[in-house]
Amino acid sequence: MLFADVIRAKRDGGELSREQLQFFVDGLADESLPAEQVSSLAMAVFLNGMSFDEAATLTIGMSQSGTVLDWSDAGLDGPVVDKHSTGGVGDKVSFLLAPIAAACGCYVPMISGRGLGHTGGTTDKAEAIPGYSTAPDFETFKRVVRSVGCAVIGQTADLAPADRRLYAIRDVTATVESIPLITASILSKKIAAGLDALVMDVKVGTGAFMPTYEKSVDLAKSIIATAARADLKTSAVLTDMNEVLGTTAGNALEIAESMAYLRNDYRDSRLDDVVMALCAEMLLVTGLEDDLERALARCDKAVVSGQAAERFDEMCVALGGPPGFVAGSEKHLAKAPVTKAVHAAGYLAGVDVRAVGNAIIELGGGRRRVGEALDLSVGFSDVARIGTLLDGETPLAIVHAASDNEAQRAGQLLLDACSIHDEPPKSEPTIHDKISG
Repeated sequence: MLFADVIRAKRDGGELSREQLQFFVDGLADESLPAEQVSSLAMAVFLNGMSFDEAATLTIGMSQSGTVLDWSDAGLDGPVVDKHSTGGVGDKVSFLLAPIAAACGCYVPMISGRGLGHTGGTTDKAEAIPGYSTAPDFETFKRVVRSVGCAVIGQTADLAPADRRLYAIRDVTATVESIPLITASILSKKIAAGLDALVMDVKVGTGAFMPTYEKSVDLAKSIIATAARADLKTSAVLTDMNEVLGTTAGNALEIAESMAYLRNDYRDSRLDDVVMALCAEMLLVTGLEDDLERALARCDKAVVSGQAAERFDEMCVALGGPPGFVAGSEKHLAKAPVTKAVHAAGYLAGVDVRAVGNAIIELGGGRRRVGEALDLSVGFSDVARIGTLLDGETPLAIVHAASDNEAQRAGQLLLDACSIHDEPPKSEPTIHDKISG
């Protein structure tokens, strides 16, 4: 089979056969297909779409392109469940949700991705923790999940390798925002992880991959329906991404904020809304709770009691990180040599969150090319909420950069991404909706 014929078929709006899609998956997994052909087909799919059957075939094919985990012989006394986000800026939810859910009786084998497009990657953020291994062997991964209840790692070469390569190519070829390709990428990893259930965090707003609320709903429905083909029970929570989630954006900075949350020192209200909603949904979808208020209370108790922090520390040590990291994170995390406050006058009325994510890439905190090394220390902290009155005392944010020039440039990009008005804007909800299968 000539792959150029496969590209041509999709370029001309045709539907790819099971054999053609399997040829694509095999070529991704063994790297026999060159990057230019992979990117050509990705762009053809981006422009012409895929039928539901095509997307489901691609998803299941990629999930079976490497090792598929089986937890049935692991002796677990609770459900195996995970969460996945469709991206965003400042989204550090995984580092909070995994230990909270584990403290509530779940087992969370969280296999995450690197940065994609304008969004930061959970794997990149985890690598800001000194010594923490995001690529353990599967026996270590399974042992940590069994003993601690959770493990947050990156995608390994053995797990859904077809997606691993396609993901990296999509990241740098402007082919991210495709419902069938997002669906296949997310679910191939989750199906391969051997889950009993999955909760999706589907973002809505200027920082989401989907340009409209309606498209975000379409993505949620696509994921739920495709997951059903693989007998994976899935529900989706639609959450707001019209501003940075939390007060930080950037790898080490987000880890610092996450540890403050787990210490119960400071829990940004929007971040807390998302974390609690998703954690509670994990308990509901697995049957550990049948009442939303009880589920929310159980999740909150895991934080306030310190049990979630203990789980994170145990996970961190088990994967090679320093002991006592939750309490002592500040002494371990890289710090940028330059910090600069960005000021404006008026009420923060709106944010182009995609532009904020791109500003972090300009700082070196995200990738322009496949495999590019990151500066894990850069980004924004003290990020103002929409509705904040900005003045000489309250900044829009503080830039963390490698040089004065880069700080100046990032500060201007941030200002350009924000709308400042004389009157305060109306508030918007953080949780928009829930969609169940």
